[in-house]
Amino acid sequence: MAIVVIFEFAGMTEAQYEQSAEKVAGRPGPVKSPSDWPVAGLVSHAAAPMPNGWLVVDVWESEEAFREFGKTVLPVLEELGVHGAEPKIYPAHTVVTR
Repeated sequence: MAIVVIFEFAGMTEAQYEQSAEKVAGRPGPVKSPSDWPVAGLVSHAAAPMPNGWLVVDVWESEEAFREFGKTVLPVLEELGVHGAEPKIYPAHTVVTR
């Protein structure tokens, strides 16, 4: 079952977000496709600035796929000094893609 994952990274900067995306993708430049992720299962990814940090909203094919991704992204976030963000995970009712 697809899930929606929401992260609110208090204190995260745009530069930290961009660095994390590059490290996760394993190459310089912005993330452009779910295939840029190191594990299968990402349906969509959106990121935006918040007044006090950075917001990330993902849709994953399954919680298992998201947990596998966590093995890659959590060490990257720690390395960049981004700590303590707990994802909010919801079962997806509807997923519409282009």
